[in-house]
Amino acid sequence: MALVQARIGSTRLPGKVLKPILNKTMIELLLIRLSQSNQLNEIVVVTSEAKQNDILQSTVEALGFKCTRGSENDVLNRFYESAKFVGADVIVRITGDCPLVDSTLVDECIQGYQNSKVDYFSNVDPATYPDGLDIEVMSFESIERANNETKSEFDREHVTPYIRNSSSFLKASMSYIEDLSSQRWSVDEPEDLVVMKNIFEHFSPDILFDWKQVLELTKLQPTLFAENQQIKNNEGATMGTGQKLYKRAKRVIPGGNMLLSKRPEMFLPEKWPSYFSRSKGCKVWDLDGREYIDMSIMGIGTNTLGYGHPEVDEAVMKTVKDGNMSTFNCPEEVYLAEKLVEIHPWADMVRFARAGGEINSIAVRIARASNSRGKIAICGYHGWHDWYLSTNLNSDKNLDGHLLPGLQPNGVPRGLTGTTLPFNYNDIEQLEQLIKDNKGEIAAIKMEVSRNEGPKDNYLQKVRDLATENNIILIFDECTSGFRETFGGLHKKYDVEPDLAIFAKALGNGYAISACIGRQEFMQAAQKTFISSTFWTERVGPTAALKTLEIMEREKSWQTITKIGNNITGQWKTLADKYELDIRTWGLPALSGFNFNLPNHRYYKTLITQEMLKKGYLAANSVYACIEHKQEIVEGYFEELESIFKVIKECEKGLDVKTIIDGPLCHSGFKRLN
Repeated sequence: MALVQARIGSTRLPGKVLKPILNKTMIELLLIRLSQSNQLNEIVVVTSEAKQNDILQSTVEALGFKCTRGSENDVLNRFYESAKFVGADVIVRITGDCPLVDSTLVDECIQGYQNSKVDYFSNVDPATYPDGLDIEVMSFESIERANNETKSEFDREHVTPYIRNSSSFLKASMSYIEDLSSQRWSVDEPEDLVVMKNIFEHFSPDILFDWKQVLELTKLQPTLFAENQQIKNNEGATMGTGQKLYKRAKRVIPGGNMLLSKRPEMFLPEKWPSYFSRSKGCKVWDLDGREYIDMSIMGIGTNTLGYGHPEVDEAVMKTVKDGNMSTFNCPEEVYLAEKLVEIHPWADMVRFARAGGEINSIAVRIARASNSRGKIAICGYHGWHDWYLSTNLNSDKNLDGHLLPGLQPNGVPRGLTGTTLPFNYNDIEQLEQLIKDNKGEIAAIKMEVSRNEGPKDNYLQKVRDLATENNIILIFDECTSGFRETFGGLHKKYDVEPDLAIFAKALGNGYAISACIGRQEFMQAAQKTFISSTFWTERVGPTAALKTLEIMEREKSWQTITKIGNNITGQWKTLADKYELDIRTWGLPALSGFNFNLPNHRYYKTLITQEMLKKGYLAANSVYACIEHKQEIVEGYFEELESIFKVIKECEKGLDVKTIIDGPLCHSGFKRLN
């Protein structure tokens, strides 16, 4: 009996078994070809109980074949239960992504199984036939034992590895006279489907051509097979669901996702889990249910109270239940504005948005509208909008010292050239000269209060004085730094008051909310220009922010995460000293990191991520602290990290780090990702 394993929910090519080839679905072609076997007495399609497979079941049954259903994720159990249900004593396993299945090969494998009197017989171990002609024959007792004995997720997902890798089963196989295993005749990706259509269209209307005719076709017309040649065979067996989904994402989303800082290439190309199913505290679960402790960027610094804080979520859920949008305005925006003014007595008024880039642009628009000047002096990272990226119209190096080197201003109007003027932190003379060279033209000085270094020689007050003397609006960008060392802006620590300040990231503990606060004389300019957006009036963001601020104030969260961050930074230094590794630490305590001052620094960063991921940690060379990073969590992190520092020391003594990196290096800075 043949059990054909198929389902609709393929991660890489959803619905592939029902994709049309000629005038038939792929599963129909497979079943027709398989039906030509002289040795099979029945063919049953084995699919999962997920609702989306209803259409597959109805399709299969309309073709006159049986269909059984079982577990979505435990494929081994699904296979076993189906075999038991239909009363199979000898099982031929075929996968639904192999429409070129050859009935003659199937019969040869069945005959080989019978003649060799084994538990398991295949043409895949060793693999010599083209990928897509895989056939496995096994006794019911073998699959029953595998189902009862193995606990491995890999074994249960891929059905037969436990049998193939165990010495307790009698096994035999057949091989072809030459190794053709590099040829790809299965369907996992859109490119594979193109090749499959090429093959069937070539032989049409014949659909019962044999595999050797296809092999001959590869020699006569290799261009028909060119589309999928760059794809590695069987890579799906070593890829997690998130990695498969990311490959799919890059086909429909430019760059693969919405945020450069979350792209897998920034962490561990080809190995990063990429997507999460849930998060709580400082833990994240990937799409395969694997649990990780996040000793990394914690949602890009959005969750200082930890993921899924119960009080914040409860407040948000009540809002969702009561209604998030209406023709009326949400009252929470008034309460939140009053709270932010209370926290920052120098400010009088507030405007809200939902993202950091938006609120940066709003602050710039307000400043320009207020004093009718056009130029902005900038120091730090302020988002992706035209006004900021225009800094690199003169030179693509202008922003290199402002977090992301290499940003290309493609798509930014050339007319904005010279409207944004970069200056370096702690260089007051440079800023003075910039103001002199552009006298009367600078609307605002826009800067981060601090990122990787603190102010020296009363620097921030000197900037404040320069702004006042030249009637320039001073804007502090606190999107990243806000609520991490003080209850409010980092500028409170240095006792320097801006004219405008902006907040995002931590303000809503993972919910989208950003704010621009400022003095009334400048903020009123928002009424002289058009600043408006539908979803700035939704209710979830302000609700989350109000509850987040309440918890922060009660728990003194900024003190907790600063203490945690200082502890982590200190332990990095201790670890580096122990293994005589030269590192430089940087950042605010709660947004801290380190770099290796060593030639192979990018290899070492990649190695840390690779090895810590295996140990159940999301980690690289930075930690964005949250209050859920308890002492035992931090201690466990350093226990695992130390062994990697030890290996790095060995690399500095001669071990080739390239031999222990499993894939490509992580990217650094901005890089175009295909």
